[in-house]
Amino acid sequence: METSEKKKALIAMSGGVDSSVAAYLMKDSGYDCMGCTMKLYDSDDVTDAKTSHTCCSLDDIADARRVAANLGMNYSVYNFQDSFKEKVIDKFIYYYEHGMTPNPCIDCNRYLKFDALYKKAKELGCDYVVTGHYARIEKEGDKYLLKKAIDDTKDQSYVLYTMTQEQLAHTKYPLGELTKVKAREIANANGFLNADKPDSQDICFVPDGDYASVIRKYSGKDYPSGDFVDREGHVLGTHKGIIGYTLGQRKGLGISAKEPYYVCKICTENNTVVLGGKDDLFTKEVYVDDFNWISGEAPIEEIRIKAKTRYRQKEAPASLAVLEDGTVKLTFDEPQRAVTPGQAAVVYDGDIVLGGGTIIRSE
Repeated sequence: METSEKKKALIAMSGGVDSSVAAYLMKDSGYDCMGCTMKLYDSDDVTDAKTSHTCCSLDDIADARRVAANLGMNYSVYNFQDSFKEKVIDKFIYYYEHGMTPNPCIDCNRYLKFDALYKKAKELGCDYVVTGHYARIEKEGDKYLLKKAIDDTKDQSYVLYTMTQEQLAHTKYPLGELTKVKAREIANANGFLNADKPDSQDICFVPDGDYASVIRKYSGKDYPSGDFVDREGHVLGTHKGIIGYTLGQRKGLGISAKEPYYVCKICTENNTVVLGGKDDLFTKEVYVDDFNWISGEAPIEEIRIKAKTRYRQKEAPASLAVLEDGTVKLTFDEPQRAVTPGQAAVVYDGDIVLGGGTIIRSE
């Protein structure tokens, strides 16, 4: 990592090993570092976070504070609960109510870490916001590039596609050049109490994975049951409320059949969930809006790229065209399974992230 000439860095510390190692690497490179944790929700508002592999619980704050003290860094907790509820939780609820499946981690990065926290860093006179994401930032000419991490098993570039040129210029991802194994070795070598702490696996405000109960609790609404129907409209059974389902889902349908059924479509207008076979889940054309081009420039002509429509998925070759209204159309060489409205489609040129947006439909 480049030397800093005592530039200031605000380190976002979740209490996990990755952000702790990021703080160590920045400190070791000579930066003037401040640690912080974003308080995003009250633990009482969700089920017991202590029993899950989540982040941002009270125990996590205590872990982050101890690591910061170990490194001789000032440490603060910033309350962003109102922004988190408005930008992340309320959107999460809205999407499920409208038959879509959101990715709240993307919204947290977009609106909290690299917007609200970025503004806080500027107020504090910091030059950089630093996180423990596995991704890389490189400058090429007068443009900043967002690139995949060296460790492809930990790459998190998918959830960072909303980054702008200004944000990239003032962000550091120290772990981008490391493997996860190396990060844990550094943590152990420095006596970090969280060196062997499991990775966060759940959405922080849904630590037990029960999305529907959390939506009901936050919204105060009851979501009525309705019909499961096949693609011809024949009633197959009764669902428990559309917020409990997502495209491609097979488990929890409660329907016995010779061949398994999968959720193929969620129809909010008549409160039905359409079921079909596994072959009904595949589509080649994907339409994406709210597209962020990291370079700031959209291509004029159709280009060849690789893209993925889910976080834990390999990129697949496709053609990309920008339509007149700015919507991006992806045409995959091979049909993709369960392309889900509300999820993100992120496009790559090799290991460079070109950008991404929200899937609105597929055909």
